[in-house]
Amino acid sequence: MQPQTFIFFGPSGSGKSTQAKLLQEEIKKRDPERNILYIETGKKFRELAESDSFTAKEIKKAIENGNLLPEFLPIWVWTGFMMDNITGNEHIFMDGLARQPKEAPVLDSAIKFYKRENPFVISINISDEWATKLLKNRGRSDDNKDEIKKRLDWYHENVIPAIEYFKNNSYYKFIPINGEQTIEEVHKEIMKKMDL
Repeated sequence: MQPQTFIFFGPSGSGKSTQAKLLQEEIKKRDPERNILYIETGKKFRELAESDSFTAKEIKKAIENGNLLPEFLPIWVWTGFMMDNITGNEHIFMDGLARQPKEAPVLDSAIKFYKRENPFVISINISDEWATKLLKNRGRSDDNKDEIKKRLDWYHENVIPAIEYFKNNSYYKFIPINGEQTIEEVHKEIMKKMDL
């Protein structure tokens, strides 16, 4: 099996992290000798915001006020991770990257620089109603109606144009997925459509 690259997209509540983990388990079974790199920018930002640096304080402030982080920050987070960890012989999973239109061509340039061939872009699609219902059931304090609406609006405004960038680029295998199914059904659909 060749080293594979998977880029996951989906709004809050779509279960993209769950699906990324299920697919990692599947790939590990098929190719147990090869390492898996999981690049998850949300987790990296949460770790970064815990430190005492000036940057961390500004990130925390922006997140608390619901402001958009400038593009250089997520790009810095994931490019640094790539530079430190990519060996050229691993499977790469990306979750939460290129969530703004200006980030998409930068990620594209990184993928091509590292000679990652036939990358999959897995876009898990759900309606705002489905997302709202799921997020409210999670019971997190920031999952109130206004916050959820703000997150979904942000997704439509910023992430959808980034997804379109990859969808319209023939270098990528674009895989649209119906996320309004059980976790098992979504996983099955991903496996079937990728035909790995």
